Amino acid sequence: MVRASRGRGKRPSRPFRIAPAARYTLPVKQHLAVSAVGTDRTGIVHELARVITECGGSISESRMANLGAEFAMLLLISGNWHSLAKLETELKKLGETAGLTINVKRTEPRGARTDMVPYSVDVVCVDQTGIVASLAGFFSSRSIDIAELATRVYSAAHTGATMFSVQMIVNVPTRIHLAHLREEFMDFCDSLNLDAIMEPVKS
Repeated sequence: MVRASRGRGKRPSRPFRIAPAARYTLPVKQHLAVSAVGTDRTGIVHELARVITECGGSISESRMANLGAEFAMLLLISGNWHSLAKLETELKKLGETAGLTINVKRTEPRGARTDMVPYSVDVVCVDQTGIVASLAGFFSSRSIDIAELATRVYSAAHTGATMFSVQMIVNVPTRIHLAHLREEFMDFCDSLNLDAIMEPVKS
């Protein structure tokens, strides 16, 4: 009877393999804040959107307005590092050819703010100087963040008086007593002869 020598019959060791999930990682999404200002004309939004798409970027948020004879647009664009690096170059070229003043800045998405409650503020009054500064000062002195702000001047329907309206979204810290804040705000608006409403933002 012949015995097998020691070491025979062992299975050959398998080479170490990296699992597919560990071998590849998804590209990290990055963000670019863009502002564009220029003379208003037909097709300018398409030109901006086309360049962003062709570079592989995606518009996450955007706001556009006509300010006098000017066009203004704010955008938050997401994409991988290569796409945004290419987009920065192409936007510079677009600014030169389309007569736009374009500013770009790398940024990060805003994180959740569970320690704050969003409130909407609507103010209407006869047009007068310093309304926005007064409102901003009221909230700033109480460490309340202004998240959104929109204003416009218009003529009253029946009298033709020049009116001014303000729409704001403010983030009120949860440590602030809301009923007391609302009372202070209404007294403040009464002192400036402003008609105002302050209420929670509805989801």
